[in-house]
Amino acid sequence: MTSEEERSVALKPNDVSWFRPLWRRVAITGFLAVWCAWEWIWNKEPFWGVLVGAALAYSLYNFFYAFPKEDPANEQIQPPDTPEGDDRPGA
Repeated sequence: MTSEEERSVALKPNDVSWFRPLWRRVAITGFLAVWCAWEWIWNKEPFWGVLVGAALAYSLYNFFYAFPKEDPANEQIQPPDTPEGDDRPGA
C-alpha cells in the first residue's frame, strides 16, 4: 500500500467531484481562515475560534493533503520527438 492509498479523504465520491475545481477548495479554505482570524482577533471568542480552527484544519487536510489526484486515464504519453539530425555513430 502506497502513501497515496494510505491517505483517505473523508468525502463521498459525489462531494469529490464537486470539489474537484481548485478554486472551490481555495475559496472555502480562505473563508474559514478569515472567519477564524475574525473570531480570534476581533471578537476574542475562543470557543468559536477553536471550532472554526478545527474546521479549517479539517478542510486543509481533506482539500489539499488527502484529496485524490486526477487520474490521467484519458491522457496518452507521447513519445519523445526525434532530433532533426541523427548524429549517432554509424547512422
